[in-house]
Amino acid sequence: MTSTALDAPATPDTSAPSIAAPDTSSPPTALDVRAAPDTSTPLTALDAAAPSDPATSVTATAPPATATHPDGKAQAFQEPDAAPEPPSAAAEILRRCRELAAPALAEATGSLHPWLAEMAGYAFGRCEVGGAPADHGQGKGVRQALAVLGAEIVSGPPEAGVPGAVAVELVHVFSLLHDDIMDGDALRRGRPAVWKAYGTGSAVLAGDALFALAVQTVAVTPQAGPAVRQLTSALGDLVHGQAEDLLFADRPWTGPDAVGVAEYELMAERKTGALLGCALALGARLAGAPEATVTVLDRAGRHLGVAFQIADDVLGIWGDPEVTGKPVHSDLRQGKKTLPVLAALGSAGYGELDELLAEAHALDAAGVRRATALIERAGGRATAVREARRHLAAADALLTEAALVPGPAEELRTVLSALADRAV
Repeated sequence: MTSTALDAPATPDTSAPSIAAPDTSSPPTALDVRAAPDTSTPLTALDAAAPSDPATSVTATAPPATATHPDGKAQAFQEPDAAPEPPSAAAEILRRCRELAAPALAEATGSLHPWLAEMAGYAFGRCEVGGAPADHGQGKGVRQALAVLGAEIVSGPPEAGVPGAVAVELVHVFSLLHDDIMDGDALRRGRPAVWKAYGTGSAVLAGDALFALAVQTVAVTPQAGPAVRQLTSALGDLVHGQAEDLLFADRPWTGPDAVGVAEYELMAERKTGALLGCALALGARLAGAPEATVTVLDRAGRHLGVAFQIADDVLGIWGDPEVTGKPVHSDLRQGKKTLPVLAALGSAGYGELDELLAEAHALDAAGVRRATALIERAGGRATAVREARRHLAAADALLTEAALVPGPAEELRTVLSALADRAV
């Protein structure tokens, strides 16, 4: 089995779903989610057991976690009935970075062919089909913020990170345009996906244009050579990870050809973590950081990406549809190979679960609830939570290792901690 390129431990023992917890000898930090969970508190949306059908329900409680996806799709590990609060410090930091990068991002997409510029504007939520102005928004701009903060934490001005912010956001949206086509997803943030609004060929072309524009954006910076290599290397990893994810669908759930936990995490590092690592590292590189610091920041971002992907997996099974925007148990119904399921299948006595997963697309509501309960009882969710925590702790340790400017470094930790807690 392939080991991860991150600082993860060696391939786990597949005889049990448990993966060793990180060292807890050091004091907790802003991103630290290593402490033992308090299971005495009420269950959150993701901690809820399957509906109390005695034929299908298995009572099991997973520890609460603090990991999430960088797109901010849902409030994963937070009490659902918490009272609304004023904008957090992290939200303000994200807003500042978005607003700093927005003019350059608009200028870049505006330089495209008018038809491509319209599709780009639609993808970014700035216009409707036909070009009429709109303000649908396009996420929190986490990657943009990481690039800007990446410049600031190495003593650079925030403006130094703006070309990196624009480039990684263009690559991100390019990947979403193509992902929606590959996955057949008709909606993106509640609107028709670009391929549904403009046609498949048009959406492919728009994605290609955004990627070319991303490369062009960093190619005109003083650090053009290293910056282009950084960006294209991340894109190569992203495509590699996407290919693995697509191929996982055709592999068996169990047996010698089954997907293992370590192999899955390597895919997640490439598919999700590569661009997050690139954002931090590119911002620092454009601000003149030494190569060693750039490398450390890239590794930290990759750990964050794995944590966020795992949290997204948890949401795909146990997430609240009102929050996630996806049908309950959607990943199970689609037969997706996600970490909670793979970890559960690595435990003893998974026979019934294997049988249910083999018919995932045809399962009725009771069958899906039963599969969900079996995954939890086998430790799938607990293992996923533990792995997300481990990667978050590893990212924080890497940030501590780097010689970063204290003020901006604390802002970075504020953002990462809040994203982990779903507080922005």
